[in-house]
Amino acid sequence: QVQVVESGGGLVQAGGSLRLSCAASGSIFSINAMGWYRQAPGKLREMVAEITSRGSSNYPDSMKGRFTISRDNAKNTVYLQMNSLKPEDTAVYFCIMGDSGLDYWGQGTQVTVST
Repeated sequence: QVQVVESGGGLVQAGGSLRLSCAASGSIFSINAMGWYRQAPGKLREMVAEITSRGSSNYPDSMKGRFTISRDNAKNTVYLQMNSLKPEDTAVYFCIMGDSGLDYWGQGTQVTVST
């Protein structure tokens, strides 16, 4: 079993920055893709960013420019740097990691952006 735990969420003013972290632990074989999703109240969960084991990243067009995903393979950790935050970025942010054909989700971390 793989455990995935996010951290770094919180309350920030519009225009501010936050850095989220997500670490995997447990019976890890080989984590390949890592990613971040978010879900705002009353909305569907949407992808924020993903990164392959080789470091190739992908963002939806709506997320490009303000968010940067990175990873530390030695620590089984993925990061999400969020800049120029807007109130509409308020959501629960979830981390997902793929290992041996299975996806593991974290419990989520709340990000609230105030005006």
